[in-house]
Amino acid sequence: MESISHQASCSGRQEDLPVQDEAQLDVLGRWAGNRPLSVWGRARAACRCSGPRLKRVVLRCVPVLSWLPRYSFRDYALGDLVSGISVGIINVPQGMANALLASVPPVFGLYSSFYPVLVYCFFGTSRHVSVGTFAILAIMVGTVTGDVMLDAVLPGNMTNAAMQWPSQQMGRVSVAASVTFLSGLIQVALGALRGGVVSRWLSEPLVRGYTTAAAIYVTIYQLRFLTGITADRHSGVFAAMKTFFDILSHLPEASVGTLVVSAVSMTMLTGGKLLNRCLCTRLPVPVPWELLMIVLVTAVSVHMDLSAQYNVEIVGDIPSGLSAPCLPPLSLALRLLVPAFAMAVVGFGFTASFAKMFALKHDYSVDSNQELLALGLSNAVGGLFQCFAVSCSMSRSLVQESTGGKTQVAGAVSALVILVILLKVGELFQQLPKAVLASVIVVNLWGMFRQVSDLVSLWKTDRMDLLVWVVTLICTLLLNLDLGLAASIAFALLTVIFRTQRSHYSFLGQIPGTDCYRDVHCYAEAKEIPGITIFRSSSPLYFANAELYYSTLTAQAKLGVFGKHGCAAPGGDGLGSTGRALQGAALSTHCLILDLSPVSIVDSATVKTLRRPCLSLNSSLTDSCRKSFPSPASSPRCTTQCDTA
Repeated sequence: MESISHQASCSGRQEDLPVQDEAQLDVLGRWAGNRPLSVWGRARAACRCSGPRLKRVVLRCVPVLSWLPRYSFRDYALGDLVSGISVGIINVPQGMANALLASVPPVFGLYSSFYPVLVYCFFGTSRHVSVGTFAILAIMVGTVTGDVMLDAVLPGNMTNAAMQWPSQQMGRVSVAASVTFLSGLIQVALGALRGGVVSRWLSEPLVRGYTTAAAIYVTIYQLRFLTGITADRHSGVFAAMKTFFDILSHLPEASVGTLVVSAVSMTMLTGGKLLNRCLCTRLPVPVPWELLMIVLVTAVSVHMDLSAQYNVEIVGDIPSGLSAPCLPPLSLALRLLVPAFAMAVVGFGFTASFAKMFALKHDYSVDSNQELLALGLSNAVGGLFQCFAVSCSMSRSLVQESTGGKTQVAGAVSALVILVILLKVGELFQQLPKAVLASVIVVNLWGMFRQVSDLVSLWKTDRMDLLVWVVTLICTLLLNLDLGLAASIAFALLTVIFRTQRSHYSFLGQIPGTDCYRDVHCYAEAKEIPGITIFRSSSPLYFANAELYYSTLTAQAKLGVFGKHGCAAPGGDGLGSTGRALQGAALSTHCLILDLSPVSIVDSATVKTLRRPCLSLNSSLTDSCRKSFPSPASSPRCTTQCDTA
């Protein structure tokens, strides 16, 4: 928009126009006023109902009713079928592996790959997002279940399937279901309040630093399954570091059989993924190496009796059938509220970013508020069926897209694959070593570990974002996943405030033969108009930097010179490099123009500061403020004339 206005202004010299004050502009422009509706008025407008409005609301809240009647079997059915089967096969090992991260039995990972997926198919607006278990959210759930006092949980309303587990496992399932249910309710509430903008709190450096720290966190907690070491679980600050050093101190107690299973599994899985990458153009669908490895190692475990002969920890009993719905215990709701909010924000942040990425690629639109509502319903319903928190999985979403998935029918097909496994095949995986599931998790985290390369690119482009990345990593590792996220968001917001304190001040000159004005320091041909100095600030002006802006302006005006001008922000001496650069030239100035066109915010404190009598200038200040609004969001352009002696 700015470049367009500059081009328009450069088209030719217009005749000089008189300077108008705000009152004159209101008369000339016939200002209609800006009177927002009252709260009661907005509530009445929102509750007003008619037939067409009701239909639009229903179709917006339940998107499946709009696209399913127009579903083309000829164009979409085959791709959705192949895609759904492929994603369902991948869901089996990933769901069981992520259940280990959540500190619940593997069968609950299969539950979490079934119920929430069906709910999202009805309410989601993205055609390619694959919702289900997600390693980052699983480790957040596992952290909560490890930190909460399990004896405070009352599992009296658990289902018969869950009653098959020991009391400690029952408590963990109860806590996981409770925090998932609360997270879903928070997301539903935010969606109803049109809070889809909450994902904007998570900048890309923050997300990548957080996921890298979470990958390290996950790996540390999987070491005990990879080595067969029994280590104490720690909670609170420095929990990950304490767990790591505890495992190192027990290394002599590692199980040789478990180490061999882990090494073979990781080697096979890594080689298979490299092979998939090399043959991606020749294979119609990626080879499901995770599932093949699970089947192979399970068969070896049954044949060699790894559990009894080599002390290898196995999955154990997997009940067949589905879990019945029940309300999770909410006795710890207040204690779980903060981690539930963190899961709601993180889960939606990933889902919204991937949904927008696929929507831009395939030229359709997604509704961020509806995505928030759909994910919230998926988690809330999942919590009723003893599932743990779910979100979008990047790996499964890419598989769903690359194998020809066109709609969320592919998600429904993947849920049917999980249903068949729960009803008929689940018992066959009882002899599966947990080291295999841990290997699946660690190998799939390799993409997150490669994000360390961001440090080099951020050092070259934006070191403030580099600082956000590093601080997020350190805070998450030292504090915890939920407290680390809160500290990281707070620090990222502080960097925004800090950027506004480093305002870019410049003096503008006219490029000969045009009506364009540019920074005289950056443009060699830009020349000041004799007797006029134009001073520009490129950052918002508000209470925190209003005094800084005023002091810089008055300090430079006191010099009585406006010659060679610098571009840097003022330093601690009140003048900065800009002020010091002015000390070498002399020019009597009778008109000072404050160009506020780049300024997006001017609060009341700034207005009072700019209206302060310029006693230090020994001048009379005449306000000639004229506001131009090329768009409703544009900021005022103010001209202030100072007649100096």
